[in-house]
Amino acid sequence: MASESASRIAGTIDFEKDGRQAEYLRAPLSRNTSGWGVVEIPIVVVKNGSGPTVLLTGGIHGDEYEGPIAVSELARTLDPATIQGRVIMMPAVNIPAVMADKRLSPVDNRDMNRCFPGNPKGTFSEMLAHYLDSVILPHVDVSVDLHTAGHSGDSAPSTNMHHVGDPDLLKRTMDAAAAFGAPFNVVFGGVDEGATLTSAVERRGILSLGTELGGWGRVNIEGVRIGRRGIRNILKHFGLMDGEVETGQPDGSSGTRHMMVKDAECYSFAPGAGTFEPCNLVGETVRAGEPAGFLHFVEDLDREPLKVTYRRDGILWMSAGPGRVARGDTVAVVMSDFETD
Repeated sequence: MASESASRIAGTIDFEKDGRQAEYLRAPLSRNTSGWGVVEIPIVVVKNGSGPTVLLTGGIHGDEYEGPIAVSELARTLDPATIQGRVIMMPAVNIPAVMADKRLSPVDNRDMNRCFPGNPKGTFSEMLAHYLDSVILPHVDVSVDLHTAGHSGDSAPSTNMHHVGDPDLLKRTMDAAAAFGAPFNVVFGGVDEGATLTSAVERRGILSLGTELGGWGRVNIEGVRIGRRGIRNILKHFGLMDGEVETGQPDGSSGTRHMMVKDAECYSFAPGAGTFEPCNLVGETVRAGEPAGFLHFVEDLDREPLKVTYRRDGILWMSAGPGRVARGDTVAVVMSDFETD
């Protein structure tokens, strides 16, 4: 759990009050031109009567656009009379990174999603993480944190989740993913996850769902559509909103395909620094031993490119995006159909 020290971020939201409350949280940030300066972080809380609390977050990383678009739209338009329960919406959590169009915060050069449970006396990103963990999460029953691959790659539009040890929570999370209605839901592990918002949510026993709705540094049109529909589907699924959950897919399938990233063999890494040429688009079927791409050394006239291969059969979930990669960068992640064992 996070430290019980009081948050330094100020706000006047009454989480028990019915109706719509919209305000800007005030996070202190002393700088050369403003010793007592603050950063304003938008938050909207809509409540009506009793019912579950759903937290919707976007902009944990500043170069991921689909979540902030979808959540901010819902925050502007959600009528308290149409829900039973409470919806907490933070469309641009890491507002300095959002305004700078960067994954990392320009304030402290930290990845906020590697700072949980945070520290109220730490860096700006740690202070933000602590506020979510200590002030917001105690109210929450369901967390949906919307992400994309940003500038670092592309992803097949999907929800994602961890393989939690509680069988009941695992089933409820997979049911929630199916209700969200992305083409894929990916149960994954094997990466640095202990300091993420997802892990902070799970430590409190709260249902946690994430997304990957595109990437490659642009607004994915289909990703925005999936995100808009998905967060409303979640409200319907948990009984906060009336209406039928819509899960039909553009390819004609009726719902979400549950997948997994089973182990380290699903990841392919760059063996050196160079320019990476991928061989497949996300969503395509790939085979172990086939080239995931070629690492080019365009600065060396006579140096042949290196082939980077897939290590598992499956469907390409994520692919490297920026062209230039460093040694050890993930250049491909392969998913396969979910297996209960």
